[in-house]
Amino acid sequence: MADKIKFYSSSVSSNLEIKKQQQKIEMILDSKKIDYEKIDISSSEKLKNEMREIMGDPKGVPPQLAKGHQYLGGFDEFDAAVENEQLMEFLKLK
Repeated sequence: MADKIKFYSSSVSSNLEIKKQQQKIEMILDSKKIDYEKIDISSSEKLKNEMREIMGDPKGVPPQLAKGHQYLGGFDEFDAAVENEQLMEFLKLK
């Protein structure tokens, strides 16, 4: 089975910009019927560390996307891929 897209987010962010970014990613993935796993890092230090390890950034913050253990990028990269109509390539689904 192919690796599933992992969408790292946080349900307890006080940063409005991060909340908007997370909503946009979720809305786009849902609208395109892309199968993904939403991972709420606020519930577990282990999950936060997993996200940061995949990113290679000890201070990384959500939203972030990965496919299995392969880091894909954060909101800016996702948004650029959507704008350039290259979302499937960005998500390594093509």
